[in-house]
Order: sequence, then structure tokens, then C-alpha cells
Amino acid sequence: MKDFLYLIPVALALGAAGLSAFLWSLRSGQYDDLDGAAERILFDDDVPMKANPPRRDR
Repeated sequence: MKDFLYLIPVALALGAAGLSAFLWSLRSGQYDDLDGAAERILFDDDVPMKANPPRRDR
């Protein structure tokens, strides 16, 4: 029973920290463009990637 005196404030503090992190992410614009990243992966780049030079292991 004595353990609950420690666990309840810890649980409330962790819940408050999670809620504050979520509210911070909403205010900073983390969820503004949900479709942009999903659609951006479908477009090809016009510039081809440079080929890496062969590696010499020795």
C-alpha cells in the first residue's frame, strides 16, 4: 500500500509530461502537412545520384 504513494505521483508526472510534449508538438506545427511527406516520396528527382567510387579495402 505504501508503494502507491510513490507510483501515483510518478504516473501523474509522466502523464503530464506526455501531454505537454503532445501540446508542444501541436503548437510547433508538427502535424501541419500530413500528406506532403507521403506524396513527396512518389516524385522522382531530376538530378541523378552520383556513383560512389570503388572502395579499396587494402
